[in-house]
Amino acid sequence: MLFEVTARVCAAVMMGIFSYAAILHWLADPGRVTLLLLVVTQCFTVGLSLFARVPVRRDLTPFAYICSMGATYYFLAVQLRPGFQIVPEVVGAAFQVAGISWQLFAKASLRRSFGILPANRGVVSTGAYRFVRHPMYLGYFVEDIGFLLSNFGIQNLLVFGSQFALQACRIAREERLLSDDALYRAYRMNVRYRALPGLY
Repeated sequence: MLFEVTARVCAAVMMGIFSYAAILHWLADPGRVTLLLLVVTQCFTVGLSLFARVPVRRDLTPFAYICSMGATYYFLAVQLRPGFQIVPEVVGAAFQVAGISWQLFAKASLRRSFGILPANRGVVSTGAYRFVRHPMYLGYFVEDIGFLLSNFGIQNLLVFGSQFALQACRIAREERLLSDDALYRAYRMNVRYRALPGLY
């Protein structure tokens, strides 16, 4: 119980620090909609984790913990200053809105069975989970690509590249844990792809 409370308080503090810094940058340049959308996404993701139910079984191994924490709190390393725009701000924002909308659909499908560490919170196969086994990660990917393309730089490329790799490891750990569940094995047979339809 102490671990849960400490982890959630730390998450809230980190989110607050990041949001404050990012909003200061946005106020200095209100045209940077992608920065504001990044704050919205991260607040939503971390905010939901603060109210998620505690699972009966989860993966607390050091590797899973590092992958999950790194893939969740990567935003603390994002360069907030303007970078090079590979695509116009409006295009990056469109990607972000699409990614956020998909995340909302996925999280509505999952309800309170959401968390940061790999865990079995029950098998969900409806809604967004009819298309890929980890639809929230698809939403994260689309949203992050939108921000990166409008705020490109070496630091952000390294941060997001690392984040994508950590998410892949996180998915692998989740699948390993969930594979002990016969319901999940049956679900996996019906839904072929993990997060990127036709690719992964």
